Amino acid sequence: MNDDSADAIWLRNVKPSNRKSPTPKKRYHLVVIGAGPAGLVAAAGAAGLGAKVALIEANKMGGDCLNHGCVPSKSLLHAAKNTNAFRKFAGDSNHSPTGSEFSKAIRRLKEIRATLSDHDSVERFQDLGVDIFLGHGRFASPSTIRVNEETLNFKRALIATGAKAAQLSVPGSEAVPIHTNETIFDLSQRPDRLVIIGGGAIGCEMAQAFTRLGTNVTQIERSSQLLGREDPEASEILVKQLRSEGTKVLLNTDVKSLHLTEGQKFVTVSDGHQETIIATDEVLVCVGRTANVNQLDLGNANIQCDTSGGIAVNDFLQTTNRNVYAAGDVTNLERFTHAADFMARIVIQNALFLGRRRYSSLTIPRCTYTTPEIAHVGVSAAEAASNPDRYSTLTVPFSDVDRALIENDQDGFVRIHLKRGTDQILGATVVHPQAGEMISTICLAMTQKLGLKKIAGTIFPYPTQSDALRKIGDQYNRTRLTPLVQSIFKKWLQLNP
Repeated sequence: MNDDSADAIWLRNVKPSNRKSPTPKKRYHLVVIGAGPAGLVAAAGAAGLGAKVALIEANKMGGDCLNHGCVPSKSLLHAAKNTNAFRKFAGDSNHSPTGSEFSKAIRRLKEIRATLSDHDSVERFQDLGVDIFLGHGRFASPSTIRVNEETLNFKRALIATGAKAAQLSVPGSEAVPIHTNETIFDLSQRPDRLVIIGGGAIGCEMAQAFTRLGTNVTQIERSSQLLGREDPEASEILVKQLRSEGTKVLLNTDVKSLHLTEGQKFVTVSDGHQETIIATDEVLVCVGRTANVNQLDLGNANIQCDTSGGIAVNDFLQTTNRNVYAAGDVTNLERFTHAADFMARIVIQNALFLGRRRYSSLTIPRCTYTTPEIAHVGVSAAEAASNPDRYSTLTVPFSDVDRALIENDQDGFVRIHLKRGTDQILGATVVHPQAGEMISTICLAMTQKLGLKKIAGTIFPYPTQSDALRKIGDQYNRTRLTPLVQSIFKKWLQLNP
């Protein structure tokens, strides 16, 4: 499959041309605006239960995740990881990846996206019994939505329009061509130099991927650490790794301006002491996300946004119009594909079956897929540190785990935050190449109310990376061995020689 055929398959699935809209039903049980993860899950689930469902999409089926987010970014990361692993295996640290390796990675990315697009296609959802309308959906009243020339009447509606990359507001940003996650994967040739503005998950993942594929990358973050929500020690490990691979990471650095001279792009930055001008071929901006709400005419349906720009919802995911729900990145809640999936499930139950499922009942992890991966769930390190009367913290470094030493993956840790005086897990951070897989075990323990005592009593095969979880369970058990308990054990053994 070449690039052209892959793109043709992808677009035919997610945005077919010359397609006529169906005749609207008299009234829908559920009208969904937005065919990203939340919208697709809700539409498929509701239709599968027998509801009359309409799905409106203004751009491409699959949303950001399939088209410009998770799928292409993780595909590029995987290709870059393999390139880096080959260099290590060959012992050739001086080998620089060629432009052809980058082109192959982009080609593979497009093939994967084309293959997966079938699952999110217009044809598949039509076959599920969903009426698909391709166009901008706008509220005409509290109970109707206009799309193209049609009016859709609904009993319940779901807004799942997602979010887009936030704009960079500095002098010159409108005059200099820049990339966001929506355009960076359209590159056909590897840039020799790339400036990435932003130290969040997307910025860090792309910094590592492009560096490993041979681009000279400079990453700029205005705060004192990358991944500002994460444990500072986790961020330090990632910065060390990125710099060791060749990424130039600039912390505490502000972008002051962008300018274009004779086709050459320049980024002016300041660390508070001096300004520096960086010449680059491409600029990737990753400074946050903005909810897609501007074209919805929310006022016609009495729907409000919150101060962050996302749609305000209550714990049942209802908007200020109680017959309209919102889920996914368009809300003021967690912006992850897996969160959108489970939010959609809540909407199906609450909107169609008078359920009272709450968003606050969800345990939602997150993971940045760099090497090492950084995964987290629940209470943060900052919250735990500032409330020592409420939380206790246990840490096992991977340097204490045999499998990590065998595979030279010891630069990381598992850190568990407990309800003080108990073994109840309230939060955790894992820093490891397989952190995303390992955090899942911790999430299972949290949702099923399994404490560290149960984990310590579980047999893990040897040697595995998950042995870190057993070790942290053992560490908890040792905290229970107080001087009083020790004296009782000692007395017992003396009485029973």
